[in-house]
Amino acid sequence: MSILMIVELMVVLLALYVGSRYGSLALGAISGIGLAILVFGFGMKPGNPPTDVIYIIIAAVTCAGMLQASGGMDWMIQIAEKLLRNHPKWITFLAPLCTFFLTVFVGTGHVVYTLMPIICDIALKKGIRPERPCGVASIASQVGITCSPIAAAVVAFSAISAENGFEINNIQIVLISIPACLCGLMAAAAASYNRGLDLDKDPQFQAKLKDPEQYNYIYGNSATTLDKRIAPEAKRAVYVFMLALGVIVMLSVLQIFGINILPSWDGKPLKMNLVIQIVMISAAALMIIFCRAQPKKAVAGPVWQSGMVAVVAIYGIAWMADTYFSNYMPEIQAMLEDIVKSHPWTIAIVFFLVSVLINSQGAVVVSMLPLAYSLGIEGPILLGVLPSVYGYFFIPNYPSDIATVNFDRSGTTIIGKYLLNHSFMMPGLICVFVSTIVAYALSMIFF
Repeated sequence: MSILMIVELMVVLLALYVGSRYGSLALGAISGIGLAILVFGFGMKPGNPPTDVIYIIIAAVTCAGMLQASGGMDWMIQIAEKLLRNHPKWITFLAPLCTFFLTVFVGTGHVVYTLMPIICDIALKKGIRPERPCGVASIASQVGITCSPIAAAVVAFSAISAENGFEINNIQIVLISIPACLCGLMAAAAASYNRGLDLDKDPQFQAKLKDPEQYNYIYGNSATTLDKRIAPEAKRAVYVFMLALGVIVMLSVLQIFGINILPSWDGKPLKMNLVIQIVMISAAALMIIFCRAQPKKAVAGPVWQSGMVAVVAIYGIAWMADTYFSNYMPEIQAMLEDIVKSHPWTIAIVFFLVSVLINSQGAVVVSMLPLAYSLGIEGPILLGVLPSVYGYFFIPNYPSDIATVNFDRSGTTIIGKYLLNHSFMMPGLICVFVSTIVAYALSMIFF
């Protein structure tokens, strides 16, 4: 490894570090500075920007944004809240299941912000330490990304794998990742079930209750969506979204069995990444026409905004990473070839560490999967370690984790004095570790 190669790698890592400190759009934008230094400063040939993944994110997020603007997500949150309030004793297990499947359904983890204060409220009213369900529920909202057939990470894995000779579609991917991640989540929930002191035995919490203002802050408010009226057009929007998902799933399943009903040109059928884009953008249009979804309201909503932030992040990060790796592919292959041949599963550690830096599972897949294939790692192995692309809970600076801390009025869900001793570390590590092991086993069995 030459001095120049090390210096250029430091440019990449520094750009990621500085971008993560600023967060949001800065992660992608500052990666652009790193890219500029590599290209104009060191004369490296630019890599390829991940346009296919970006287009899919734009289509899916536009559709999800319209669903939110129509009020459809409010109805989904209401359904989840009814389930949780009917079974408060099991909230540590049910809360992560609700946030997980909301993410699987919509394709983004930013749909759960309305549900988090409700989870905290139910736990408080039942006398359960809110850290228990809140910590694992926040983890679950991000774990669901590798289990959603319309999420960028899943579609990118399918597209990049096809380019490298491993033909697998989005439904085949989630058939592995969903059961694996559910096992990981339930293991994390079981570990969280008796986590920390019960509220009636927690001296810090009991001291807060002695202050009338603190008592009123903790117990005086009640978060709920059950009193919100759901308009008929909001329910129609959910049906449209479900129909769009159903079409994508049906076409993917038919593809698995070798049945193609899609248009073909020169013997090549329409690719699934294009199918997803067409179906999602069409569903968004139907919501505008028939469900009174207002585009201005969608653009102002958190789902669309967070999705566009993800677009910029993936654009900058993946382009910078591809530029570096594509210019040094022979050297990287020579360095890692022996390790990868004897222990190919170690690529999971690389995926995890990169995710800690870049806060995007889609960006990890787009930037690191081509490298993994170039090292000779087989597709089934990479599918097995797919859950390891979620590692950004390790440093608690992700919006969903920060929001969860703020939503917990009891103060039991914490960042921690030493940064790494936070409420998301234990459930996150257990979930990713168990999910990766189960996914690896399932992939070896079926592929």
